[in-house]
Amino acid sequence: MGFRDEVNAICGAFPGAEVSDPWGGGHDAWKVGGKMFACIGAVMKGVSVKTDSVETARMLIDAGVGVKAPYFHASWILLPEDVAADELRHRLERSYDQVRAGLTKKAQASLAPRAGA
Repeated sequence: MGFRDEVNAICGAFPGAEVSDPWGGGHDAWKVGGKMFACIGAVMKGVSVKTDSVETARMLIDAGVGVKAPYFHASWILLPEDVAADELRHRLERSYDQVRAGLTKKAQASLAPRAGA
């Protein structure tokens, strides 16, 4: 399974997750409740994910987990295609959970619990 397929399989299993290509050209932008939590670009290799803060993003970048995600807020990082499978899953889950928690109570209530959460 290729990296994009792996990311899409993980994200596609999250309750309420939807993918689109909002900018055209082959992006996979994963959203829950209309808010993006992961994005695979058309050119750069890897997946951009949201972290809980700029400080967390800096710590993960300093630790070599990822790099600054181009075009995104400083709280996002780009995970490379060679990121460990367990780290990839963990970061996608954390990003999804964070974005989901920011939705309205009504929107949150309409979603099934995430498996393993």
